[in-house]
Parts: sequence; C-alpha cells; structure tokens
Amino acid sequence: MSDAINTKKLLAENAQSAASLGTNLEMEDLPLDELMIREYLLDNPEFFNRYPELLVAMRLSHHERGSVSLVERSQEMLRGRVSQLEEEITSLMKIATENEKIFRFNSDLSMRILKCEDLGQLRQVLSEKLKSQFGFTHVRLITVHDIDSELAKIWRQRIQQGFYFGRLTQSESKRLFGSEVGSVALTKLSDENGQVIFGVASADAAHFHPSMDHLFFQQIRDLLDHMLPKF
Repeated sequence: MSDAINTKKLLAENAQSAASLGTNLEMEDLPLDELMIREYLLDNPEFFNRYPELLVAMRLSHHERGSVSLVERSQEMLRGRVSQLEEEITSLMKIATENEKIFRFNSDLSMRILKCEDLGQLRQVLSEKLKSQFGFTHVRLITVHDIDSELAKIWRQRIQQGFYFGRLTQSESKRLFGSEVGSVALTKLSDENGQVIFGVASADAAHFHPSMDHLFFQQIRDLLDHMLPKF
C-alpha cells in the first residue's frame, strides 16, 4: 500500500512540474503502475459495471484450458470456493456428530459408574463400556507401589505431565496390560487417591498420538477421582 501511495505522490509531483513548464501531458503519456491499477480497482469495484465488455475481452491464462475470459475465471474461482466451503461444512458436521456420540457415551458411562457399589463393579463397567464403544483391547486401573520399579518409572516419566498418548516399550506394555499393545492413553488420578494410573490400549499403533486432545480422558479421570474415595 505504501508503494502505491509513494507512486501516486511521485506522479502527482511530475504532473505539477510538467504543468509549470507548460507541457501538456496526456493520460496515455503517464507511466502505468500495476499497484496503481490494483488500488484503483479496489477503490472502484463498480468499474466493470460501467465497462462490462472488458469482462469478456480480458483473457487470463489457465493451466488446463489455455486462455479464458475474466468471467470464466471468476466463475471457476467461485465454484472452487463453494466446493471448499461444502467440504468444510461436511467436516464440521462429522466432528459435531462424533462429539455428540462422545457426549452421549460419557453421560451414560457417568450414570453407570455413579451406581457402582464397589471398586470391582466400577472396573467391570469401565472396561465393558470402553471396549464395546471404542474397540479398546485393554482397560486398566492400576495402583502404583514404589517397590514396583517398572510401574514407578512409568508414573514418573511417561505421565509426568498428567497424560500420555502414544506407544510404549515392550516391557512397559507387558507390565501395564499383560501383553504388547499398539498405542495407549494414560493418565494419573489425583494425589488424594494415591498413585493410581488409568490406562486404555488400542491394537492400532497410530490410534493414540501425542497431539491428541485429552478432554475425553480428563472427564473420565475426574469421575474416577470422585468415585474411588467412596470405596
């Protein structure tokens, strides 16, 4: 924008100088600048309404069709934008549908867990619901003892920040889940419940990854934090 303003200022100064010398400059004698044309068209969007023949006369290069008119190019860009918006809307609808499913699942899971009378029943409800809904291979609620060096290491290193999403070593997988797994989601409960790990595993190595959002597991963790002291 500043380049265009400077160019306009320079042209104005040149015109004034020429006028003082008695020189009559015609418009076609003035040098045209692309930025000036751009600024003019932006400031005067009705320009092509006054000169509609230019829309057809102007030709633009096209990587597939060679040369096309400005109208054709505008229509093509509009169709592309409409297609992009349709894809975005479809994606948002898909996300909304998935979020609704998760909300309904969490609501049902919460009601079932709140009705549990002991820890064994809670473990069973948690495992059955998560496996049937999401196809997880393992669901664990494990208390960590300092004498168990493998679990203690996982507690200190893997879930130091509160959550861990990704893959485990072979020994870590076997200690937590009893066998090798693809990928896992781990979180630790609040200190009021001691050193307790809540973890789920998937056979798919790419299912859980570090960039995942942890809201879903945080909601389950908060529910478990609320229930465990009751048993």
